[in-house]
Amino acid sequence: MKRALLALLLLVVLASGISAHEVRPAYLELRQRTNETYDVLWKVPGRGENLRLSLYVELPAGCTAASEPRATMVSNAFTQRWTVSCPGGLAGGTIRIAGLSATMTDVLVRLERLDGSTQVVRLTPSVPSFVVSDTPRAFEVARTYGMLGIEHILSGIDHLLFVLALLIITRGGWRLVKTVTAFTLSHSLTLTAATLGIVHVPQRPVEAVIALSIVFVAAEILRARRGEEGITARAPWVVAFSFGLMHGLGFAGGLSEAGLPTVHVPTALLFFSIGVELGHLLFIGVVLSLIALARRAALPAPNWLRPVPAYAIGSVAMFWVIQRVAAF
Repeated sequence: MKRALLALLLLVVLASGISAHEVRPAYLELRQRTNETYDVLWKVPGRGENLRLSLYVELPAGCTAASEPRATMVSNAFTQRWTVSCPGGLAGGTIRIAGLSATMTDVLVRLERLDGSTQVVRLTPSVPSFVVSDTPRAFEVARTYGMLGIEHILSGIDHLLFVLALLIITRGGWRLVKTVTAFTLSHSLTLTAATLGIVHVPQRPVEAVIALSIVFVAAEILRARRGEEGITARAPWVVAFSFGLMHGLGFAGGLSEAGLPTVHVPTALLFFSIGVELGHLLFIGVVLSLIALARRAALPAPNWLRPVPAYAIGSVAMFWVIQRVAAF
C-alpha cells in the first residue's frame, strides 16, 4: 500500500493549486406568480474583479420583461432578479442558457408553479436547454440531485484528501469499512440538520475546520509511522465520525447554493446524500485499484519516500487552513 500511495502523490501535489469546491453551478429559479407571470432569479458564478461568466437566460418566444432587472455582485457571484410575462404560461416552451456550450459550468434550473409543484432540471454544456413540462416528476429531482451530489464530492478536493488520509491510516479491510460507515452516518446527520434549517453555522469557519481535520489525520499518519499509536490509529471510526459532522456542514453549504425544490425536499436531500456516497465509493474504488496495480507491478519504494504522501496531504491542508482563516 505504501508503494501505491506514491502514485497518488502526483494527484496530491496537483491539488495544492486547486481550491476546494470549484464546482459552482449557475442557478436559475422561476417562481410562478399568476398564470402568465414569473419571478426570475438568475445567479452566475463570478470571475473576480466584478466579472462574470457570459451566460444568459433565453425564455420561450413571447415572454417579455415585466420589470427592470435588478443586478448585484456579492461574494463573487452575479445575481439578477426580474419579472417576466409569458402568455399562456411556460408549459411546453423551451428555456435555453446562451453561452453554456462554451463553458465547463452546469446550470441548475428550478421552476415552482402556483400549485406548489416543482420541476428541477440540470443543464450542461452538451445539453443547454430543456422543455418545460406540464407536471413535475420526482424522477427528475432524484436524477438531478443525485448527479449534483456526485459532482460535489468528486470536485471537493478537501473531502477526498480526508478520505484518502483515513484510507492510509486504516490500511483497508474491515477497519476501513467501519471508518467510512461512521463518516457517512455523521455527515448525513449534519447535512440533513443544516439543510432543513435545524442548525445554522457560518460556512467560513466550517471550511477552515474541515482543512484542519485533514492536517490532524496527516499528522496521525506520521505518528503511526514512528510507532506512536494515536487516537486515529486506535479508533479511526471515532475520528471519522467526529470530523464527519463538520464535513456534513460543508456538504450542506454546497447544497444550499443549489437550493431545494419545495415539494420534493425529502427526495432531493436523499438523492444528494446518495450521490455524495457514490462519489466516495468511486474515489475509494479508484484508490484501491491503484494499490492493487502497484502491488502487482512490485514497484520499488525507498524508505525515505514512504512518509511523503502524509507530508504532501498535510501541507496542502495547512495551506487551506491559513487561506480560509485569513478570509474570515
